[in-house]
Amino acid sequence: MRLNSVEELARYRERLSAAISEGRPAVWVCGGTGCRANGSLKVLEALKEEAAARGLAVGIGLRLKTSGCHGYCERGPIVIVQPGNILYQRVKPDDAAAILKETVVAGRLVPRLLYHDPNTKQAIPNADEIPFYKKQYRVALRHNGRIDPESIDDYIAAGGYSALAKVLTGMTPEEVIETIKLSGLRGRGGGGFPTGVKWETCRRAPGEVRYVIANGDEGDPGAFMDRSIMEGDPHSVIEGMIIGAYAVGAGEGFIYVRAEYPLAVKHLTRALAQARELGLLGENILGSGFNFDISVNQGGGAFVCGESTALMASLEGRPGEPRAKYIHATEKGLYEQPTVLNNVETWANVPEIINRGWQWFASLGTEKSRGTKVFSLVGKVKNTGLVEVPMGTTLREIIYDIGGGVLNDRRVKAVQTGGPSGGCIPADLLDLPVDFECLTEAGSMMGSGGLIVMDERTCMVDVARYFLKFLAEESCGKCLPCREGIPRLLRLLTDLTEGRGRDGDIELIEELSLGLKETALCGLGKTAANPVLSTLRYFREEYEEHLAGFCRAGVCRALFAYWIDPEVCRSCGACARACPTGSIGGERGQPYFLNEATCTRCGACYDACRFSAIKVVRRSVAPSGSE
Repeated sequence: MRLNSVEELARYRERLSAAISEGRPAVWVCGGTGCRANGSLKVLEALKEEAAARGLAVGIGLRLKTSGCHGYCERGPIVIVQPGNILYQRVKPDDAAAILKETVVAGRLVPRLLYHDPNTKQAIPNADEIPFYKKQYRVALRHNGRIDPESIDDYIAAGGYSALAKVLTGMTPEEVIETIKLSGLRGRGGGGFPTGVKWETCRRAPGEVRYVIANGDEGDPGAFMDRSIMEGDPHSVIEGMIIGAYAVGAGEGFIYVRAEYPLAVKHLTRALAQARELGLLGENILGSGFNFDISVNQGGGAFVCGESTALMASLEGRPGEPRAKYIHATEKGLYEQPTVLNNVETWANVPEIINRGWQWFASLGTEKSRGTKVFSLVGKVKNTGLVEVPMGTTLREIIYDIGGGVLNDRRVKAVQTGGPSGGCIPADLLDLPVDFECLTEAGSMMGSGGLIVMDERTCMVDVARYFLKFLAEESCGKCLPCREGIPRLLRLLTDLTEGRGRDGDIELIEELSLGLKETALCGLGKTAANPVLSTLRYFREEYEEHLAGFCRAGVCRALFAYWIDPEVCRSCGACARACPTGSIGGERGQPYFLNEATCTRCGACYDACRFSAIKVVRRSVAPSGSE
């Protein structure tokens, strides 16, 4: 079936919506990568088998489908039952019978599978009322968890491709660009460049051929925002790209995806085929005379290919190395033609802006950072997962109101934003609004949206060393500052964490970092020193302590020892039972003691002690009571 006009698309949507609204119950099983890893597909199979055993015809009397990532990864596998928007968490295949018998057939809840508020202990059945979701505002993630990513019909029934129809029948390319400019949408890949301005520059650039590209080469450690959008709502990216292509006059587009994202590649490829079949992509889209097509290209996993010029070089079949940006891609990009490159989240916002108007989007966020932003909330936080909030939301709100606070109720020490090229923000800045300007002023950056929470057991010197190690491995080595500067910085930081630091090293680290920031060729090199400079700015005393031979966090094993404080020890023996090397001795009724000579400083005893009797002290100078 091919849709040859926007009127046919509207009638098709009406039929689909009518079929969905017939009142059939629906069971949605999260099919995101995180839930799949926890066995959600086995839950789906168990539900299908149970439905067949109970005579519930799937597809006729019951809709039983997979969805994209719900975001609440900490609680997966997640199952949603409609009507009622009932969320069941940490579901196992053995729970299938109870879900169908009690909820789908009898309309009753299964209390043990519900989310329970950790403070009040009350069950919260409705997903939207769970604190993790309640304070979010979902735009880019609007369909995640609500549609089947492998069904274009689900997307159309939810309003998909209505923005494209609106553009093709009632807006000129210039009007589309003006709408995006007025909305205040800025690139969500990290740079924050105004999207509408980029599109306008590309449209005005001389040349007969133009391209649009979606950057899905997400490589930040702990980041999975773009991945979840591509896996859970691929058509939103495709529709956004078609609208962008219409606006700038492009006839061909590319989605550049990491090969490590096989599910995203699968869903995007299927979505493109479905869109072509319905006449929403390819020749004469919806009978408008506009021609545009998209192909998926897989990247080899090089982090530097997330940089725009390196990505385009890779698309052309050349090594993924960046070039200087004295000529912008909007003028000479892919194959030396005018090119618009935006990241996946940016494209996913476009259809909603067209449908709801630029005023709506501009009303969200802050004066200079409009709209919402998706973050991957990870690290030492209770509720890990995907979070989408209006720009300007504070770090404290994200960590405590949505994230539920720090694991084991420890204190926040720092929050790292912006991926390996971002910075570490200290706890006393938790009330900092999260937007492009505030994060930059604090010495960090928005980046693509990674947000890593760190507690007091995190060593900030080691954090800087970790990210430098990652960037040293991922640098293409094209320019001297990056090729030589990052490894030299890494050696200095490694020496500090292994007890080989020398006087003057801290000043040299700072000098090298500033030089790298000023002279590197591309964004990777220019921002590589951010973790170092931000930790020096806010945690310089830890660098000085490392130079003096002490790691207060108990991370750098050459620079600390554990000591059991006899005044605090309750003689419970938990530390001795946890010790894998038998380095802790003692007996009930007497304080336990630790043999530093055989202790490997693994931290098992520290984690096991409920009374904070185990202390981190300087190595070889432990107080009396240690052996």
